[in-house]
Amino acid sequence: MNNGRDLRIDFFRGLALVFIFWDHIPDNPLGNFTVRNIGFSDAAEIFVFLAGYAAVLAYGKVARREGWLVASMRILRRVWVLYVAHIFLLALLMGMVFVANHHAQRDMIEGMGLSYFLHDPQQALVDELMLRFKPNLMDPLPLYILLLLGLPLLLPLLMQRLALAVGLSLGLYVLVQVFKWNLPAQAGGVWYFNPFAWQLLFVLGGAAALRGQRTETQTPFRVWRQPLFVAAAVVVLASALITLSWRWTALHDVLIPRWLGEWLYPIDKTNLSPLRLVQFLALAYCTAKLVLSGPWLQGWVARQSCRMGRYSLEVFCLGVLLAPMADMFNAMGGDRWPVQLLTALGGLLAMLLLAGWLEWSKQLGQPREACAVAGQGAA
Repeated sequence: MNNGRDLRIDFFRGLALVFIFWDHIPDNPLGNFTVRNIGFSDAAEIFVFLAGYAAVLAYGKVARREGWLVASMRILRRVWVLYVAHIFLLALLMGMVFVANHHAQRDMIEGMGLSYFLHDPQQALVDELMLRFKPNLMDPLPLYILLLLGLPLLLPLLMQRLALAVGLSLGLYVLVQVFKWNLPAQAGGVWYFNPFAWQLLFVLGGAAALRGQRTETQTPFRVWRQPLFVAAAVVVLASALITLSWRWTALHDVLIPRWLGEWLYPIDKTNLSPLRLVQFLALAYCTAKLVLSGPWLQGWVARQSCRMGRYSLEVFCLGVLLAPMADMFNAMGGDRWPVQLLTALGGLLAMLLLAGWLEWSKQLGQPREACAVAGQGAA
């Protein structure tokens, strides 16, 4: 803990950003070591859950200290920053992909979902402003914008009637699974991340922030005596085994008979399939119980991940731009694994350098702010 801040949240946010970047590079060998390889969920669930955790924790403190109106204004200001970042990021991404398409050995415009802009640029610009035009890699940011936009209405209910807030969120999620409600996207499509379904994960993250501020003192060895932990561990291990079996057809056919496969598949990501949700919640619960705060968070690797987690917006945006660049260099290098490994690690280094520079810039500005305050006090 650091000034009441659970550094594990920053650590896992940073780790999720790395996983998202690696998963977005086609045929990246390091993508075999991300969380999507050990269960039905992937880094997107981590990102949304911890976004809800961090948002409710931060703005909940503001609401208690300065009131709901001030907290709402700060939330809306953050939404505006995210919206502007989305517009500029999309413009940069399109420009970069159009230039890179002339050098790569494959159609990156089609692969990135940018053909719509070439066919109907005027309507694409309108859809971009309305958050309906979302090329590949861009989907998480509009989802976060919409979820954060609803937080001023949700925050008082979460803080005063937590069970009711979670119940309403769960009810909406169930209705989405039945009726498949979603928001329209470009060219008659729908949002890849259905906000009516993924809001549950955001709300559960906020609920965890409000209920989980007590310091965990139980040792990891004792949690194996808890029935809830044992059940969660069984879910995690079973889903990991099924996921690993996808690489070996013979093993998969033994583990998953046809009747069970008809019930399991498809494991829908757009509407946050209940299997994805349950597996992620089980994984998050086991991680929270087994990975406690401690000296390990002061190690070099943990500190780098925490730093990226503290500047998640900037690092995420950089990762979105780096992924197609890595794909372009991989294509130019014949998709050989040394080139793929080099681009994946080079992108990670760039993300680390950005986070380090942002941290240094912030620290550099703090003494000046302190001197200004001191000067005002002396005056």
